Amino acid sequence: MSAATQQQPPDPTPARLLAAAEALAEPRDAIDGAFVSAGDKLAECAGILSRLTGTFEALPAALENPELSAATDRLALVGRRARAIADALATEQADVARLVQVVASAGHPIDELRRQVKMMSIVAINARVTAAGIVTDVDDFDVFTTDIAKLSDTAAATIAEFARTYQQLAAAVRDAASARGTFETTHRATLSALATELETGLADVTAQRRRSIEISADTGRTSRDIEARVATAVMALQVGDATRQRVEHVETALSELAEANPEIVPAIAELQRLQLISARESLLAEMASGEAALGDLARDATRALAQVRDTHGAGATSGLASLQGALQKAVVVLRGYEVEREKLDKVANAVADTVRVLLEHVEAVQDVEYEMRLVSLNAAVKCAQLGPRGRALDVISTQLRALTGETVVSANAAVERLNEAASVAAVFTAATGEQAATRASAMEQEAVSGLELLASIGTRMGGAMRDLDRDGPTIARRLTQAMHDFGQHDGISEALSDVEFTLTELSGYGDAPADYLASLRKRYTMDMERRIHDAFIGAPPSAPEPAPEEASLDDLLF
Repeated sequence: MSAATQQQPPDPTPARLLAAAEALAEPRDAIDGAFVSAGDKLAECAGILSRLTGTFEALPAALENPELSAATDRLALVGRRARAIADALATEQADVARLVQVVASAGHPIDELRRQVKMMSIVAINARVTAAGIVTDVDDFDVFTTDIAKLSDTAAATIAEFARTYQQLAAAVRDAASARGTFETTHRATLSALATELETGLADVTAQRRRSIEISADTGRTSRDIEARVATAVMALQVGDATRQRVEHVETALSELAEANPEIVPAIAELQRLQLISARESLLAEMASGEAALGDLARDATRALAQVRDTHGAGATSGLASLQGALQKAVVVLRGYEVEREKLDKVANAVADTVRVLLEHVEAVQDVEYEMRLVSLNAAVKCAQLGPRGRALDVISTQLRALTGETVVSANAAVERLNEAASVAAVFTAATGEQAATRASAMEQEAVSGLELLASIGTRMGGAMRDLDRDGPTIARRLTQAMHDFGQHDGISEALSDVEFTLTELSGYGDAPADYLASLRKRYTMDMERRIHDAFIGAPPSAPEPAPEEASLDDLLF
């Protein structure tokens, strides 16, 4: 036999074993990359979800705090008071109209006063002319030529001041009534509408608070369910690391087998094939489970975020905005109401002051009347002394006494009307004046205080919604991306299957040294590896080793 015939071709088995070992590197790295990438995304989602959940679970507590409850009660009182003022405007306007009517009724006796004073002046002139026609050097007619004229001028000046003061009062009352009527016409319906709007806004806020409180339990349950699903996915990450280790063990064993005694290759190749099949099947099951879990998680998270948005979103903030708008308008109207109230108080006080002034004028008229009676008495004495010549002067004296008496009657009638006006004003201000003005100020303060608190709640809600709008889409994207990371199991499985096929070709029956098998078994870190090994060598199944203590979700994520 020739040397060429005696030379054996090189054994391809070691090269194939090394190639198979190298072929495991790519799926091993893919396993590691897929689970690490998914883990990073889940960690990011967990952090975002924790922050958002904390933010929105705190909102019901904010909406339920005693300060907001007290503010809501105060604002409800504002609404009720606004409606009460709206209802009172018509009554108050009727009181103002009555005041105008009574003040106006004093105009007739005052006009009579002015007419009587004019007649006095005419009579005084007639007295002077008549006295001049009959006077002699020895006669003293100063009572007719001087005294009556002086008293007439005094009465004219007093009545003129009386009339001027009254006209100022009447003009002030008319102006106040006109302004009050304009305010009532303009704002009565507005106040009623604002009261309704406040009631509606407060009802919306109250309903929102109730919905927020009710939804907080659902949000908590949903959050816990999402956390449980995250934990499931994280546990799948542990399985991925375990599978990676099992593939590494096969990879190492094949590399070492390439340098081992060729006689043990078939048996050890078969053992590694069984280990690889088990690892691949476990990987496929866990990655498929993780992919499904992440798909459910993505859907649940999307629904939960949508629920939060619906609960605390545009509908909720619009209720606050509507209430704030109604309160702002109410503040403006209430401030105007208080201004009108102050005007009415001034008019009411002016009526009382004017009545006091006019009473002084009446006293002056009464003094004139007293003086005029004395003058008339002197005139009567003079006329008696003159006999028939004094008859004309006696008639004039009688006219003066009559006019003087009528003047006092008219002045008293005017004051009587004005006293009635003062009574109307006093009753009006006592019933609605100071109390109503104080109420308007208190209402404005309550509204401003409530607005500030509602604005702070609105700011918190707005910030939470901005966080949700910013981070919500990120959660959905990251969960979908993590699901896609787990979706690579088909490609990984195919690569592992190729190696399995190579090992099938290299496998066969045979024995392996016990010490070699024992060294392989010592490397195993997974109970399943040991079980497959023991079943392969025919050893009785060993008791499963205790599982490591389960890590917490925070430990797994961070």
